[in-house]
Amino acid sequence: MLSVRMLSFFILIFSLCDADSICPPEHNPLTLSPPEIIEEYGGNPVTVNCTTALAEHKGMYFTVGNETSRIIEKQMSISQSVSLSDWNVTIKCKVKLNEFNECSKDLQVITFKNPEVVHSVQLVNVIGEETQYRLQCDIINVAPVQYVNVSWYKNSEKIQTESFNDTTTKTPVNESSILRVNISREENVVEFRCEAQLDFRPHRPKLPAISKTHRVSAHYAPELKTQNSADDTYALEGTDIILSCEAVGNPLPVYNWICDGKNMLENTTSLSLPRVHGNKTCACTATNYLGNITKTIHLHVEPRGCPLTLTPSETVVKFGDPVSINCSTSVTDVEGMGWEAPFGGTGFERPPVVTWRVEKLEEWTPSPFCYVTLVDGSQRTVSPVITVYKTPDSVSVSDMGHGSMVEGREYDLKCDVINVAPVQNLTVTWYRGNETVKTDTFNDSTMTPVNASSTLRISTQRDYNGLTFRCEAELHLGPKGPKFPPNVTSPPYTAVVLYKPFMESCPDHVTVVENAAFSKSILSCQADGNPPPTVQWFYEGKILNSSKPLTRTDSGKYTAIVENSRGRSNTSVHITVEYSPSFTCKEHYEITVNDKHQSICEPVGLPTPTLTWFKDGKQMVSPQRWKKNDSGKYLLNAHNTHGTAEHTLYLEILYSPEFKNGNESKQVLQGEDVTLSCSADSNPPSNIRWVYTPAVNSNVTTEGHQKIITITRATSTNAGFYICVAENKVGRNTRFVTLMIKGNTSKVLFPAIWAFLTLLIIGLTLLVVYFHNRQKKRGQYNFVPECQMSNIAI
Repeated sequence: MLSVRMLSFFILIFSLCDADSICPPEHNPLTLSPPEIIEEYGGNPVTVNCTTALAEHKGMYFTVGNETSRIIEKQMSISQSVSLSDWNVTIKCKVKLNEFNECSKDLQVITFKNPEVVHSVQLVNVIGEETQYRLQCDIINVAPVQYVNVSWYKNSEKIQTESFNDTTTKTPVNESSILRVNISREENVVEFRCEAQLDFRPHRPKLPAISKTHRVSAHYAPELKTQNSADDTYALEGTDIILSCEAVGNPLPVYNWICDGKNMLENTTSLSLPRVHGNKTCACTATNYLGNITKTIHLHVEPRGCPLTLTPSETVVKFGDPVSINCSTSVTDVEGMGWEAPFGGTGFERPPVVTWRVEKLEEWTPSPFCYVTLVDGSQRTVSPVITVYKTPDSVSVSDMGHGSMVEGREYDLKCDVINVAPVQNLTVTWYRGNETVKTDTFNDSTMTPVNASSTLRISTQRDYNGLTFRCEAELHLGPKGPKFPPNVTSPPYTAVVLYKPFMESCPDHVTVVENAAFSKSILSCQADGNPPPTVQWFYEGKILNSSKPLTRTDSGKYTAIVENSRGRSNTSVHITVEYSPSFTCKEHYEITVNDKHQSICEPVGLPTPTLTWFKDGKQMVSPQRWKKNDSGKYLLNAHNTHGTAEHTLYLEILYSPEFKNGNESKQVLQGEDVTLSCSADSNPPSNIRWVYTPAVNSNVTTEGHQKIITITRATSTNAGFYICVAENKVGRNTRFVTLMIKGNTSKVLFPAIWAFLTLLIIGLTLLVVYFHNRQKKRGQYNFVPECQMSNIAI
């Protein structure tokens, strides 16, 4: 047999160790110092100490990976050097409790490497006044990645934080964080940077690795600093002149100058013209990758001392329309004057005015000039600036044969402008719906009609499906042109975008009433997709029968799967089916008196019904404990928002036997007749019996619910205790009657003693039964230690 001291020792060990020989944290006898290691990979080794609270053990040792250190006995502390050149090192300190069991404690070792950060910027798209950028922050060679936090900053404000969920990889890895931003033109220049930080809080902070700052801005097509797209400049013949053309745009535009059809090969905002002679028309075009814009400058060169004046000196004429220009002189020493032209010319006429007139101008580059011959034989000439224009025969948009578009891909739309002149004055504007998305101009100096085209590249979105695109061709002919620039608009092109289906406007939760049909009317969900998707609803993994009404058992999660040729998606809605109250209770219940009140008949319904009790037509409050007089008929009324239900039941209150009279002593004379009666009030009626010492002159009879003992001519043998026991299924009660017979004392004494002993035996029996029943109620408990130490002989 184990000694008390040894048994106590094993109980202590059991309390310190669980079944897997790993000590629970609250009882682990091992302490590590430091409790964890967080150091940079490749650093100097760290020494860890392990101490035990057990004075008696079979030895302590470390396991490092698959290697085990020497077991050290009779010491309460050991040390181990930990190398920081292993990313996946595992270290345990262990103490042997006996030959078969031990406790251990893990040392958490985190070896880290600070990251390098590389930040890159990619321009994605330009839509209207906004430019989309994709910023990428590459975190290079960092470990462990689960502790990395990446923060994005816009100017000086933190706008996004990202972490990584990889808790298994401990070696260095590369990760990336993506930030997509839209920069408006009003924001001008915005600075972005990213920071990557190893965060071991609350243990120790780490200095962040910070990227370079990148400055981004909104891109937009060139725009002239002045609103006029045409200018008139005047100069004297033989002087030097500088023409100016300034535009803004991002990226900065490049410039190209063309004068009278000749490329001037200048990439500056100004063009120098030395010692000019004759009128010129110069076009300056500013271009970047988003478009271009052209400014036309009409240079009027007046001869020195020229006696001629043209009215008008510059004119814009629609091809086929009439035109006339007067040429006048104010000098008197004139021989004559006239117009030289391929058509509409005049002869040598008398001053002061001569007119060039054409009823139908059908020449694209008319070049008339007015001359005057002075009396000294010298001659002076002047030429008007004439622009002949023609609106396009047609303007149309085509998809270049690709047909339907797919969401997320890029496509080109082409605007064809047929037979327009002069093309250098043409502006093509693209519209998506009513929004202007692109403007194109042209550098071609050809004055005769040509065909021009403009291309719009779009990154398709599902919102574009059914949207119209159109282009407008407009001739900007300057201040001498028509008040409203002539334009022609293409018929609308309606985009067809194919995209994966989805459900929109779906609520998370819907409440319906029982027997309602499952239909679109109970849900606001709408399926969207192109091609139009099919919709199939599922409940508990099975296809839903929409013709079957919903019942109270159909509450739960309903899933819709929408599918077309582009893919499929699903969405879920939780449907709660509510229903009116109902009862499924019995009509008769038995309740034990003094039992705590509990709802014996609960209605079902949703929302949960309000239950009201009625007795004898009056509303009542349910008692805390049932009483004997609570038996009777009850009406239960249940109500919720969907209706009312009633149920009638009868409650029968059960109670254990109760005697009208308590214990008593009765004294009679020897030879008298004696009657002892016993009855009890109970529900259900009690089973009554007498416990006493029978005699030849005693008899037990039953009258109704009474048990009666009749003793004829009582003698000393009838003296003693008479016990009445009343019992039903609820409980038991006893009543004692002491019968004393007057007469010979000695004859009475021995039967009394015998009766007392009988009563004592009965009492002890009742006590044994009582404690036996109590033991069953409380249960039997065996104490079992936390840790079963197998293979130990006790």
